[in-house]
Amino acid sequence: MKPFIAHEGIVVPLDRPNVDTDAILPKQFLKRVEKKGYGKYLFFDWRYHDNQEENPEFILNKHVYKKASILLTRKNFGSGSSREHAPWALKDFGFRVIIAPSFADIFYNNCFKNGILPIVISETLVSDLFENVNRVEGYTLRVDLDSQTIEGKHGFHTRFEVDSFRKEMLLNGRDEISMTLQEEELIEKFEGKHNVYFQFDVPENKN
Repeated sequence: MKPFIAHEGIVVPLDRPNVDTDAILPKQFLKRVEKKGYGKYLFFDWRYHDNQEENPEFILNKHVYKKASILLTRKNFGSGSSREHAPWALKDFGFRVIIAPSFADIFYNNCFKNGILPIVISETLVSDLFENVNRVEGYTLRVDLDSQTIEGKHGFHTRFEVDSFRKEMLLNGRDEISMTLQEEELIEKFEGKHNVYFQFDVPENKN
């Protein structure tokens, strides 16, 4: 997983609350087993008409947002099922940061596992950002995970909170498994002692 230290990118405003995982990635695209290749199906029912032509009114289909890497949205983003495919699709499209007033818990945790930084800030600050993004075409933000800050044009600046363990995961480009494997030597020593302490004789089968 690519380490996340700081990121600067174009912000795309998805001005909808309660976006669920079936809207992020519809269920008909869950048959794949790879983590890659889902980006083209992201927000499929909103991005495309029934004839699979792009919907020009949907925000991601506007030229300025084709290479956006920061998603700005409203409360309770990622609700619904616990499918990890939703952050896979967001990452594959190119998103590294999602900013919202709140997230569904499981989706929030899955973002960290897949190298995406979900940031919670107040609804007031989110509304301020929407105003900036809608006023300035191609509005960009710089997100610094180390200092836990967001900076943008027109004097926008704020700090955000993040769990220290999850922060370390992203800074080092690791998930829970790779973080655990850093202690592989200690784990092997513990297992070795465990085997010694719990040795027992198996009685012979005399039949």
